[in-house]
Amino acid sequence: MKDVLDEIVAWKRVEVEQFKRELPPRMLYKQVEAVLESPVASMKEALKASDTGIIAEFKRRSPSKGWIREDGKAEEIPLAYQSNGASAISILTDAKYFGGCDGFVMDARRTGVTIPVLYKNFVVDEYQLFQARLCGASAVLLIAADLTLAECRTLLHTAHELRLEVLLEMHGEGELDYAALEPDMCGINNRNLGTFVTDVDNSYRMADRLPRDIVKVSESGISSVLTVKELRRAGYQGFLIGEYLMKMEHPGHALRAFIQDIKSQMT
Repeated sequence: MKDVLDEIVAWKRVEVEQFKRELPPRMLYKQVEAVLESPVASMKEALKASDTGIIAEFKRRSPSKGWIREDGKAEEIPLAYQSNGASAISILTDAKYFGGCDGFVMDARRTGVTIPVLYKNFVVDEYQLFQARLCGASAVLLIAADLTLAECRTLLHTAHELRLEVLLEMHGEGELDYAALEPDMCGINNRNLGTFVTDVDNSYRMADRLPRDIVKVSESGISSVLTVKELRRAGYQGFLIGEYLMKMEHPGHALRAFIQDIKSQMT
């Protein structure tokens, strides 16, 4: 099977250069400078304080599934997630493969979303970190499979200078060196980004290999309350859920029911 990740990353580098021609870096940096003092909610602290840790994702499309919810509105669903108990919200901002855009984060903030927002994209250039800060994100996703160790270190440093937290995503044991960069959170993606095959057992396999005190996030393929309960027992504090919620008629109501089930299992 063709490695989809290679295709996405190659396109992302082209796309970023297009963005730079439309809005030169010096102009973007100046715009970010104007908002740099504005506070952003901590995703790390929100997950540590939560007894459910659900990161509800606004995801309209994926390369493997096609359109999940083409009519999904960023001015409605993220706020519904917040109103129904999400600890944080992840918003896909890639346009070509996931049907997203930076404007979705801005829409969510304008409609009253105040909880942490994860800017979820394939970040390969510091320019994208400035884009994330400008649109109102609290944290950014850095994917080990996209980046060399040196690139990841530089991007993590820049993100922190912009007061953005970093969720560093890994998939396999070969990427564990990236955890030594001391990100704010470590994510284990249960979906192989090359083949898009999903296996939740991946989070269990990787749990003990991550730093003991890091906030751990399990990503992809989670649709069961029992899975969340078992992953929490394995040491995870965050659980990213997207497709399961986005396929429901009312994602916010589905989230509320899911969280209620989690809490009932804990009593």
